[in-house]
Amino acid sequence: MSLNETPSGERVRIGFFGLRNAGKSSLVNAVCNQEVALVSDVAGTTTDPVMKAMEILPLGPVSIVDTPGIDDTGELGEQRVRRTRDALRNCDMAVLVSDASRGLAKAERELVDIFAKQEVPCILALNKADLLEEGAACELSCDDEEAEAKAEDGDLARILVSAKTGQGIAELKELMAKIGLTVEPEKLLIRDLLEPGDVVVLVTPIDSSAPKGRMILPQQMVLRDVLDAHATALVCQPEELAQTLDALPRVRLVVTDSQAFEFVSKVTPENIELTSFSILMARYKGELDLLVRGAAAIGALTDESRVLISEGCTHHRQCEDIGTVKLPAWIRERTGANPSFDFTSGRAFPDDVSSYDLVIHCGACMLNAKEMHWRMGVAQSCGVPMVNYGVAIAFMKGILSRSLRPLGL
Repeated sequence: MSLNETPSGERVRIGFFGLRNAGKSSLVNAVCNQEVALVSDVAGTTTDPVMKAMEILPLGPVSIVDTPGIDDTGELGEQRVRRTRDALRNCDMAVLVSDASRGLAKAERELVDIFAKQEVPCILALNKADLLEEGAACELSCDDEEAEAKAEDGDLARILVSAKTGQGIAELKELMAKIGLTVEPEKLLIRDLLEPGDVVVLVTPIDSSAPKGRMILPQQMVLRDVLDAHATALVCQPEELAQTLDALPRVRLVVTDSQAFEFVSKVTPENIELTSFSILMARYKGELDLLVRGAAAIGALTDESRVLISEGCTHHRQCEDIGTVKLPAWIRERTGANPSFDFTSGRAFPDDVSSYDLVIHCGACMLNAKEMHWRMGVAQSCGVPMVNYGVAIAFMKGILSRSLRPLGL
């Protein structure tokens, strides 16, 4: 990934939902102005969520998600509906695509309720407006008084569109941009911790797990945020940290890859603040206080304990993999116990983790904040402590307090 690309986890995610044959895929193609999704008159053509990255001004980078029909049937249909509901959990905004020639069906009204409960802003896109008689007004079904009242109150924005003729497409994009600007406050990764002119050293190991020819995403993101703070960033490997610090008159902060935490902590003088990329990501994507509290559960693990280690990306596992190799080894070393470990990656995450004693999650750089908050909510609802890689490693190496100090904790 180049430094000028916006990762999917940083884009506002807009999902298109609705019944089969409502024209979701056609509308997605019209909004994106290209053939993103397969279109057919056959109901159920979309079998999996399809994602397209684009920009909608003045909102900026977004991810458009086309989903299977919420009313799909049969064994495969149930799986498609489940994937549609999974897609909803990480969408920042929803476009409910409905046939303009009829009122809202029961399944569509249920979707409106789900959007409201999950606090997902929704636009009701009344598609196939070209099939309406001239001057005809599209009305919601007469028994849908609650949804109609929401629409009149402005809680459910409505717009007539036609994917076939292009009617209302520009207006729909403008409405998406307007609502999108309100869905998420500006998040700061490290910028608010720095003053202009500060010097920050970023410690980035280049080993067998480092991607060839590039830096990993959290390192890119922190580097950019340091520059946005009008501070100075220097990048080195752990072995060069001592000479780097000696060569600099003043260093405000050292940010390290969590795997090198112990070594970097010994090299970095106490008068220089220290934290990790993963801890900054925990603050940026999740609820750092909750993850810090979860670290204490590591010390209580026994041979009978079960631990879920989850990553948001799907990289190829290597012999020195942090999630499946290093973390379990460090936990066994720290506790003297041999708990059992399960692993998930990518979009896979159980909606019930009650059988586990601890969940350890990566920094979630490939997931958006909504997905990460959902995962943390699952753990909370099951009464299971959760911690992220950086916090867990700092705890096990005895430097958690020091690594939280730059963040005011």
